Amino acid sequence: MGFKEWIIPQDKIFYNLLEEQAELVVKAAELFQTMLREYDSFDVLITRMKILEHEGDEIVHNIIRRLHKSFITPIDQEDISKLASLYDDVLDLIDSVANRIFLFKLKKPNSVILEFADIIVQQVKEVGAATKQIRKIHQEEIEKMFKAVHSLENEADDLHDYSIVELFKEKDPKKIMIMKEIYDFLEEITDKCEDVCLVIQDIVIKNA
Repeated sequence: MGFKEWIIPQDKIFYNLLEEQAELVVKAAELFQTMLREYDSFDVLITRMKILEHEGDEIVHNIIRRLHKSFITPIDQEDISKLASLYDDVLDLIDSVANRIFLFKLKKPNSVILEFADIIVQQVKEVGAATKQIRKIHQEEIEKMFKAVHSLENEADDLHDYSIVELFKEKDPKKIMIMKEIYDFLEEITDKCEDVCLVIQDIVIKNA
């Protein structure tokens, strides 16, 4: 076995780890959706969310450790690091908003929060599918997924704008403050999903 043949197969681990990270984010988004729908079990399910968040941290640390030891990577090291970091941001934000809802002790999630959760699940599934296309460098497929993610992000922006306008019709300052923070977190998740897709798109363009 030559030097190149010995090194190249090791590099496939980065694709595997990024795909594993993508799957973990989908699990977290779906868990968040379940937590809202089965709200009576929220305080139990949030412990599962913490486990997913810790698993996400481990994947990121694994990627960074391997980047420091790797001489050759299948795509730019900077792109791998950036993608892993942004994905971690998405997972951290999902965990954070779930934690806010738990700490603020909302009586029941309203239709806005439920709709945001549905959008986020759709987004992370599209982003996850795009991540699996990186190793194939399939630009057309990723372009379709990016358009879907962007459309969902626009939908989330509209929902956020509408919800803030409606929120400020409330008379309770405490409720306004709490709900605005939750809505802002949810909208930021959709922005981060689009950021992940932009990095994936750049990777494919550079390596096509």
